[in-house]
Amino acid sequence: MIPLFKVAIAPDALDRVTEVIQSGQLGHGPVVGRFEDALRTHVGNPHLATLNNGTSGLHLALRLATGPPPASGSGEPGEVLSTPLTFEATNWAILANGLRIRWVDVDPATLNVDLDDLAKKISPATRAVMVVHWAGHPVDLDRLSRILDEAEAAYGHRPAVIEDCAQAWGTTYRGRPLGNHGNICVYSFHATKHLACGTGGMIVLPAEELHARALALRFFGIDRGADRVNGAYDVPEWGYNFYLNEINAAIGLANLRTVADRVEEHRRNAAFYDAELAGVPGLEPTARVEGQESSFWLYPVKVEDRASFIRKMAAAGVTVSAVVRRNDTHTCLSPGDSALPGLDGVHERVVHIPVGWWLSEDDRAHIVDAIRSGW
Repeated sequence: MIPLFKVAIAPDALDRVTEVIQSGQLGHGPVVGRFEDALRTHVGNPHLATLNNGTSGLHLALRLATGPPPASGSGEPGEVLSTPLTFEATNWAILANGLRIRWVDVDPATLNVDLDDLAKKISPATRAVMVVHWAGHPVDLDRLSRILDEAEAAYGHRPAVIEDCAQAWGTTYRGRPLGNHGNICVYSFHATKHLACGTGGMIVLPAEELHARALALRFFGIDRGADRVNGAYDVPEWGYNFYLNEINAAIGLANLRTVADRVEEHRRNAAFYDAELAGVPGLEPTARVEGQESSFWLYPVKVEDRASFIRKMAAAGVTVSAVVRRNDTHTCLSPGDSALPGLDGVHERVVHIPVGWWLSEDDRAHIVDAIRSGW
């Protein structure tokens, strides 16, 4: 089977991990520091902190944006606008912070949040806005900023924006990497991502004050430079056990040297599909927007009769998948409070085909031929 996902491991990753194990220092140490320095160069923003996974990053981002979770029974929880078309980690982080989700519709063209619907739903209760760059395609951040300007003028409060960049390593908006547009950004370094650490993540902040808080909160709220030998330290704000370890940082450092080539392979494969699948009956690609360069971690298409399409591709030896279920239908949540016509119209049609660095030219041609032959 041609896989939908595959783990990338750079040739020198094993040597780097062996060095860490032989050092006897497996927790947070100098390798993490070197990894963070290298990430600052790649992202172009010095205000970042690595974490044990991307979900921790989303949890921490909401904490930084909205404050500690409210005490039980202490009043109405704050509201976060978010998309239902995402992996559950995005929205479960909202619940973990004691906040309420208000669902925003999906733009069928991009599969990202519908900014028109988001603009209508911002209210004085909105504490934060969570956006997902689905499959690596960036949300229109300029338009989002203008919406927030209008909300601030109307309500005297500007909700924080948290960008879920889990699928978007290498994505650029107006020529700049995500993490440089004034918002809190969270990346995932999960095993199947463009930049893999095995498990890991990163939070990128727009200001030094938030960066300093993030560095403390990822380690229980304790300043690592404090005198813990003599117990001469204070915790002004309690935090979490969210720091990255040395082994995962070593894998990340190795993979960082090769990740740009992998992203370009994804883009080349996506361009091939764009050309070869144009006009196929029953299949619709997602939108391509000038100035918004996707990392194409995934290649989503919208198809008629998705179940038949999946069966056909499986019979052809190709793994395809819907990848996620719309989050608003899970039984652990209360029913949504508004209609989501964009999502309703597209959810049962979305499927993702292999686009990764592991595809050969023969693989790509086989996938295209299988699709063109119908389902």
